[in-house]
Amino acid sequence: MASVFITGDTHGYVDRSKLERENWPVQNCLTKNDYLIIAGDTGIRWDNSQTDGTLTKRDQDMIGWYSDKTFTTLFVDGNHDNHRALNSYPVTEWHGGKVHQLSSSVFHLMRGQMFTIEGQTFFTLGGAVSTDRYGREEGQSWWPEEMPSDAELEESIANLKRINMTIDYVITHCCGTSLLPCLLSFHYDSDDLTCFFDQLEFNYKLSFKHWYFGHYHRDKTIDNKYTCLYNKIEQII
Repeated sequence: MASVFITGDTHGYVDRSKLERENWPVQNCLTKNDYLIIAGDTGIRWDNSQTDGTLTKRDQDMIGWYSDKTFTTLFVDGNHDNHRALNSYPVTEWHGGKVHQLSSSVFHLMRGQMFTIEGQTFFTLGGAVSTDRYGREEGQSWWPEEMPSDAELEESIANLKRINMTIDYVITHCCGTSLLPCLLSFHYDSDDLTCFFDQLEFNYKLSFKHWYFGHYHRDKTIDNKYTCLYNKIEQII
């Protein structure tokens, strides 16, 4: 039986040390049939492609680092990811949902998708607002595509309606507005996406076992139903 783990933001080289073997020795027993999900802001693709379409050395090294791991890496996008670079990959299907495949064992789980792993269903919807966007450069360190489009939100609702708004696990980068007071050590405003997550749960009556997200740089479980992850690596299956 495959194992599935999840963790929070890795931010390129900055916060990936938690995935080094000495910090997470469990991986010594994992295979490519096992999965680690990163809940956004991976920075795996950050630099823009060279003019000839090749990757920069930084992104080659980053993709290679994850590809060399014993496990398969899955991730939703956050706000600090190069969305245009991710969207340049062909869309393929994996375990029932749409993905961008960066290598043989690194997959971007696209927005509004559902995946089935070991009989458990996962709904994914990445993206978030960058509170620091005004200090970043558009197209270089910040992308407007950080927020889901109307089409992606509509696809999310349509896909969830097909399974009667019932899912095992929800994987996002940010959380619903109603959870913000439980989390924040510094100020975050609600926005269209955090309000949409509340609408899914309270208006559309989304039913789920557990909701995992990153973004807020904290490790905290709320009401045994929602978990914010940063440094912790938690096993789901």
